[in-house]
Amino acid sequence: MIVEYINAALEKARYEIIDDEEEPFYGEVPELRGVWATGKTLEECRRNLAEVIEGWIIIRIKRGLPIPPINGRTIDIPAEMTVSE
Repeated sequence: MIVEYINAALEKARYEIIDDEEEPFYGEVPELRGVWATGKTLEECRRNLAEVIEGWIIIRIKRGLPIPPINGRTIDIPAEMTVSE
């Protein structure tokens, strides 16, 4: 479920090359606010972006925040996994 969601998010990713940077490849997933990464190569940027998406999912689960669907993929969070205050 999580792997499929990450792959769907990566399909929506946009990449740019930023000149004169140590890590010139920049990637983001516009549907997931704040999710972006850089890398020395496009493949490294893509791997880094996948890690950022995974961390973003974990944080949202821990905080009980909704995870928006991407390309029909969703992550359903069982009630016992959400944090109540």
